Amino acid sequence: MKKRPASSPLRAPVVRRRLTGWAFILPFAIPFLLAVVAPTVYTAGLSLFQERLIGGVTFVGLDNYKEQLGDPRFWDGVTHVVIFLVIQVPLMMGLALGAALALDSARLYAPAVFRLGIFLPYAVPGVVASLLWGYIYGAQYGMVGDLKEFFGIALPDPLSSGLILPAISNIGVWLYVGYNMLVLYAALKAIPAELFEAAKLDGAGTWHTITGIKLPAIRGALVITTIFSVIGGFQLFNEPNILRSMVPNVISTDFTPNMHAYTLSFAGQQYNSAATVAMIMGLVTAVVAFAVQRRGMKGAV
Repeated sequence: MKKRPASSPLRAPVVRRRLTGWAFILPFAIPFLLAVVAPTVYTAGLSLFQERLIGGVTFVGLDNYKEQLGDPRFWDGVTHVVIFLVIQVPLMMGLALGAALALDSARLYAPAVFRLGIFLPYAVPGVVASLLWGYIYGAQYGMVGDLKEFFGIALPDPLSSGLILPAISNIGVWLYVGYNMLVLYAALKAIPAELFEAAKLDGAGTWHTITGIKLPAIRGALVITTIFSVIGGFQLFNEPNILRSMVPNVISTDFTPNMHAYTLSFAGQQYNSAATVAMIMGLVTAVVAFAVQRRGMKGAV
């Protein structure tokens, strides 16, 4: 049997198809490598070294990780983030789902105004929103203070140590409930009309239609928006950092892990320790997001 020459014409189409495939993914692969992979590798490498007065930059292995995991300031920040997530994510997703279902019901008067009114806060930058709500919360100079003075009643201070996390969570809900609503509403509009017609013929009511058709159909969208909300919660920085100037005794420079890393890097020039905090939180965020995805899609077809 004769062997086919290495330069067989049949290899040309295969090579061309491979090159075409690489050409299609390059517009994504290049920015991904430059903006995600390269900074992650650099940060991981930075976390394995330590700059010392004597000896300069020294390889310390996992010593930075042991130091940060043993630092109570880091765990205080993690605790604040967890409480923030427990408050914000269920409330925000519940409001977004309710608003999306209300829009999809076609029973609202002026639905376009309703949709725009809920989505509009998402167009406000996070820094501006934090300043806005900070002045609303003010017990001495804001709306809370004005209501106390006008009605002559005692109102709780949203910027107190016991209410600061719910106050920050409220800002997050106000900002992002409209975005999640639109994602869920788009998923609802993609449900085939035949399913609703079949449910109507079977005598299904509104509640049974929601629980039997709509919610199972948008399960993927619910999981995705929840994952994005969890990831955003672990990145909490703008809101407490802005409010800190108003209540420095309540919000410390280490109030969240991101604020802790920022303080280590820009106030203490401890870049290796800051990189370590970033790597730990990146790993925690990835694990939690993966767990949410697995739990959310469990049993889905």
